Amino acid sequence: MENEIKLLLEGVRNGDISVESALLKLKTQPFEDIDFAKIYFHRSTPQGAGEIIYGESKTASQIVSIIEVMLKNSQSRILITRLSQEKANEIKKSFETEYFPEARIGVIGGFAEKKSGGKILIATGGTSDIPVAEEAAITALFFGNEVIRLYDVGVAGIHRLLYHCEEIMSASVVIAIAGMEGALASVIGGLADCPVIAVPTSVGYGASFEGLSALLSMLNSCASGVSVVNIDNGFGAGYIANMINK
Repeated sequence: MENEIKLLLEGVRNGDISVESALLKLKTQPFEDIDFAKIYFHRSTPQGAGEIIYGESKTASQIVSIIEVMLKNSQSRILITRLSQEKANEIKKSFETEYFPEARIGVIGGFAEKKSGGKILIATGGTSDIPVAEEAAITALFFGNEVIRLYDVGVAGIHRLLYHCEEIMSASVVIAIAGMEGALASVIGGLADCPVIAVPTSVGYGASFEGLSALLSMLNSCASGVSVVNIDNGFGAGYIANMINK
């Protein structure tokens, strides 16, 4: 891969290929096919972040094989989401892995250095939403962001949230995570002057329909500047928050 990039850069220097054409080639290739996975090495070119491994439904041996290919191709830091403790223990036999059980995330190669800039504030409606919040938090930290955790500040005791208005106002992006009726996102959207990423969770009694009620509430928010990711998608929220904060 490094030789291909070198030839491409030499072509740009010699005038054989335009900068735009070279950038397009970097965005579209290469990848390595290992039968059960096609690992994309240049994801950081179009998206600013390398390939992420989604661990759910993959076996530990499949994850280990993917990690081997990624490390061989110079991706030194790897994030593995939806990773069980059992699979993490197997991966640790092959690679030095930091595991965060509440977030169900494994990290190889450590976190990026904290970059200057804004803060990502992560708020939850209740304690039961914390696993999703931790997935968002570890994802954001992995990419070098400063994260403020504001847990159990739901609308059932809104004074808890209002007590932290200064922190909400000073954030560059807020991730609002809630189950039940999902009202937290609209309330924060009415307080914050930055983008708010709403994450519905599958927390709640029967009529919450495993997060569908919160999802629909958040999609119907009347607060401007609120966007919504899928149910329990803490990783997606943390990733988007990183892109906004950059």
